[in-house]
Amino acid sequence: MDLIDSHCHLDFAQFDTDRDAVLAHCQQLGVNNIIVPAVTAEAWPKLLHVCQSSAMLHLALGLHPLFMDQHKTEHIHQLEKHIKFHLPIAIGEIGLDFYLPGHDKNAQIDLFSQQLKLAQHADLPVLLHVRKSHDQTVQLLKQIPVKGGIVHAFNGSLQQAEQYIKLGFVFGVGGAITHDRATRLRQLIRELPLSSLVLETDAPDMPLSGQQGQVNTPENIPNILNVLVELRTEDRHTIASATTNNCCRVLHLNDSTLPN
Repeated sequence: MDLIDSHCHLDFAQFDTDRDAVLAHCQQLGVNNIIVPAVTAEAWPKLLHVCQSSAMLHLALGLHPLFMDQHKTEHIHQLEKHIKFHLPIAIGEIGLDFYLPGHDKNAQIDLFSQQLKLAQHADLPVLLHVRKSHDQTVQLLKQIPVKGGIVHAFNGSLQQAEQYIKLGFVFGVGGAITHDRATRLRQLIRELPLSSLVLETDAPDMPLSGQQGQVNTPENIPNILNVLVELRTEDRHTIASATTNNCCRVLHLNDSTLPN
């Protein structure tokens, strides 16, 4: 079985002591490819080093909306240069997060818009982080259309999902669906078309049910797949193949970029 973790922060310090062992075990489990999105410009050098260390790892570059206090004006120019030189497969993790108190909506919208324009110019898909701001995000995507991408940890409405699908996006399905109390999300995942789903962990965050307090890892992709199979009517092989194919389609991955 060939699986992809479409969103995993494997460059984070939690993996510094066992990163190689985690990757080796992932391959044994059939998780052969991992998309590693950026968070801050300060962390780009380490992210680049980690992604260059294994053909399993695929680079995305961007500035995360939850770290506005760490982003500087010159980082957009640096991002543009990094895109040209390092050839990421996507721009991310970018988006809008209006969930936390004290957020500056206008600053987030300005940063997001600038990164969408970079993605548009580079003809790259985007990896979206969106909380309490789906309508605003869809509006910006219509104003600055890009080459589709993935809405990470989607937890919006079916109507919002349909808007994203029209714009070429699919939805990351992670550990949140393993929690019995996530009834609305689990129902949404049942209703979305299989062609719009990809697997993700968001490791080291978003722990699975029963693993609270533990470091999440891309080794959990098969466990997330198992719960997805329980929720849907398709069989495991069909869902596994579809989620991998969906990820390859929206991120424009092919045999030359994906090791087996």
